[in-house]
Amino acid sequence: MSMIKQFQVTFDCAQPARLAAFWCEVLGYVVPRVPEGFATWEEYHHSLPPEDEIYFACTDPSGVGPRVLFQRVPEGKVVKNRVHLDVRVGTGLVGDERLATLEAECARLMGLGAKHVLTQRADGVNESCITMQDIEGNEFCLA
Repeated sequence: MSMIKQFQVTFDCAQPARLAAFWCEVLGYVVPRVPEGFATWEEYHHSLPPEDEIYFACTDPSGVGPRVLFQRVPEGKVVKNRVHLDVRVGTGLVGDERLATLEAECARLMGLGAKHVLTQRADGVNESCITMQDIEGNEFCLA
């Protein structure tokens, strides 16, 4: 029997620190401590040439969820994600109550720069969910 292993989720992106800040807001995650000698991550990143900002990470403050890493790549996103995150904000809710919760979270995230793509309403088999894109166009779902 194999052991359960820890994992991280990695996003390819253009601006790692910016995308990490967005996902910290979405997930309630935090960024690691600022390197010694700097007051903020912004100050640290401004001290580097742009090509040196290779990656940035954020973590679940409870230690339960996976670490999320954002790594800079030269190419932009061109097709739909093959893997996406389901941000489970409606767990345990059904019907109108679930949809209202999802729509409220959708509105909050749009205020952070996310885009609404599609609302799928409950159909008697599946509950409602909302497909969105983060600030670099990566798809994710509110479920």
